[in-house]
Amino acid sequence: MKETVKDYIEAVLSPRIQADGGWVEFVSLEGENLTLLFRGECSKCLILDRCVSWIAQKIREDLGRDVRITAVRKKPFFWDRA
Repeated sequence: MKETVKDYIEAVLSPRIQADGGWVEFVSLEGENLTLLFRGECSKCLILDRCVSWIAQKIREDLGRDVRITAVRKKPFFWDRA
């Protein structure tokens, strides 16, 4: 079942998020705990929680699974430079 969620995120959800300048990557699925890495515009988005809720809703609707999502933001390396 892990591959199904991973494939769904990569094939269906990620392109929608990329259209807005963001990037989401599957990290892991352990039981119902899904960890996703957010890059690009998502890494600094002020309303990322709405997107995370939307992702959980789409997985519930399309795959019939309830997941709890942990969102990890990955900022670009150049943000660390002063």
